[in-house]
Amino acid sequence: MSEQNEPNAPDEQPAKPENRLRKELPEEVPAPAPEPAPEQQTEEPLTGRQRLVKGLWPPRLTRAQLIVALLLFGLGFGLAVQVASTSDSDSALRGARQEDLVRILDELDARTQRLEDEKQGLEKQRQELQSSSDQAAEARKQTAEKEKQLGILAGTVAAQGPGITMTIEDTKGTVKADMLLDAIQELRAAGAEAIQVNGVRVVAGTYFTDSGNGVGVDGNKINAPYRFKVIGKPQDLEPALNIPGGVVQTLEKEQATVTVQQSGKIVADALRQAKRPDYARSSSQ
Repeated sequence: MSEQNEPNAPDEQPAKPENRLRKELPEEVPAPAPEPAPEQQTEEPLTGRQRLVKGLWPPRLTRAQLIVALLLFGLGFGLAVQVASTSDSDSALRGARQEDLVRILDELDARTQRLEDEKQGLEKQRQELQSSSDQAAEARKQTAEKEKQLGILAGTVAAQGPGITMTIEDTKGTVKADMLLDAIQELRAAGAEAIQVNGVRVVAGTYFTDSGNGVGVDGNKINAPYRFKVIGKPQDLEPALNIPGGVVQTLEKEQATVTVQQSGKIVADALRQAKRPDYARSSSQ
């Protein structure tokens, strides 16, 4: 028998070589599954006060804001100090009795009246000069009268008239020059026209200094008791010294004894030499 050829098996495909690049790469890692979004919490609306607190705290200050805050603090502190000092200066008047307040008002009225009288006197002199038939003689008369008045103020001539005598006993040695100067200024404000302290005439240029256990007046040392001879209206001078917080009360706080006496005749006979100014000249020359 002839050999019967068996049918050939289908052609086998040769195996494809594996992709080298794919072989070298690691296996793909599956991406993680997305986590579920957390439930959104609903916030309650803030009140107005809570928004204000949240905006102010914690504080966020800039340099400019800090400088402005410091300046405002300094301004407020200065105003507080000013108010406190004003309150201290006015405390004496707040605690004053009704009689003292009435006396202070009377003193102010008296000062106003003196200024008004002086104004009327000057107007009268002007009218006399304008209406006088002999204006030259009238002018000489007024000039002589003015010279006497200026001599009294300058201390070159003696003066006399009504006034007061104030004596300050200082056994503790606590009275200082500034206290006597305050007394002089208060007397001048009350209308004193001539003042003499322990034999020294007080004029516009008088100065006070502390000198050991005493006080120096224009370089002349004086000791306690300090005796003031003051020419002026007694009814104005004495109340000016006794006002609450005034000269007498201040000296008594320093354990000094003050005595004020009114008199119908006070003599200020201590004289000063007239000095010609070195630079000042009359504008009429």
